[in-house]
Amino acid sequence: MLDQTKDDLIYEIALNFIPQIGPTICRNIVGYAGSAKSFFEMPAGKAAKIPRISPKLLSFRSNKNTYLKSAEDIVQSCQKKSIEIVTFSDKNFPIRLKGLDDCPVVLFYKGNINFNPARTVGIVGTRNITEYGKSITRKIIEDLAPYKPTVISGLAYGVDIEAHRNAINYDLPTIAVLGSSVDQIYPSAHKSTAQSMLEDGGLLSEFPPGTIMHPTNFPKRNRVIAGLSDALIVVEAAKKGGALITAEIAYSYNKEVLAVPGNLNAQYSEGCNNLIKTMKASIFTGPKDLEECLSWSKDFPKDNSTYTWDLSNFEQEDQDIILLLQTKKEVEIDRMALLLNTSVSTLAIRLLNLEFEGYIQSLPGKRYKLKNL
Repeated sequence: MLDQTKDDLIYEIALNFIPQIGPTICRNIVGYAGSAKSFFEMPAGKAAKIPRISPKLLSFRSNKNTYLKSAEDIVQSCQKKSIEIVTFSDKNFPIRLKGLDDCPVVLFYKGNINFNPARTVGIVGTRNITEYGKSITRKIIEDLAPYKPTVISGLAYGVDIEAHRNAINYDLPTIAVLGSSVDQIYPSAHKSTAQSMLEDGGLLSEFPPGTIMHPTNFPKRNRVIAGLSDALIVVEAAKKGGALITAEIAYSYNKEVLAVPGNLNAQYSEGCNNLIKTMKASIFTGPKDLEECLSWSKDFPKDNSTYTWDLSNFEQEDQDIILLLQTKKEVEIDRMALLLNTSVSTLAIRLLNLEFEGYIQSLPGKRYKLKNL
């Protein structure tokens, strides 16, 4: 599924793993230089003009052979272990992630993953799932099956694994985003389920082969779950925990967040009830709630093959706008200009033309969304 030469891939991985270069700076470098390889090879004076590049970061280029060797080792390890790689510059990279400020630059995966399906739903919750939580998770998957979404979760104990297993039972694609590498399944008790997911869906991680699970990896994992999900459903959650972190991230991404209400005296309903109380989540009572907030219907799309339009007839600037709006329900014009690195005045003209042509819709507050998404 790679859409790059091995040489380009190695340079991009090397750039991603240089210390102190996070996803935002990494994408900024590639956008300015044209490619990761160009950045490593351009004169120091020109490289120094890249925004947000400090002298200390530039000094790492003197050790580029070290980073390139590490990247080459990663690629070889992936080949031996049948692990695929997709990077931000690859046409197959998840569109839903591209509009996020903290979007990962390199993803490793196993399985048969459609990164841009028409519909996705994230389902998360406590590891200490109750019988009520199990029955609700099963019912959610059963009710969602006619809409044919891809189910996103984290392969953890509790709600996560119930979501994956029921997705498999109802023939829905399901993707597990891991806090370890895809060759280090955690927890190991879920290896058989992970194996079953590879036929339609699979395992996804931003951590290279050999990375074991560590608690500090979970916030990174949670942001990918949130980013990939059109809507995130929290089934059961205590007052604190990873599911609430994922919900908070999804809320910050302007995603639809829904929570299943629970017994006021139940420990693992406290988090869901509080999300509803603070209006960070809508109440989830059934699939009609998703129909309303995402404008879904059971007869559209007829297949689950693609999330994006054919952009070949659009100018590049318009393509960028459409791709951004496909990752978010709606975006305010100032925010859009920042993400697209353009001026508000230039962007306003583009938006007006796209609105006249019927592709986008303007909303109060200088916000925009795609039509008929």
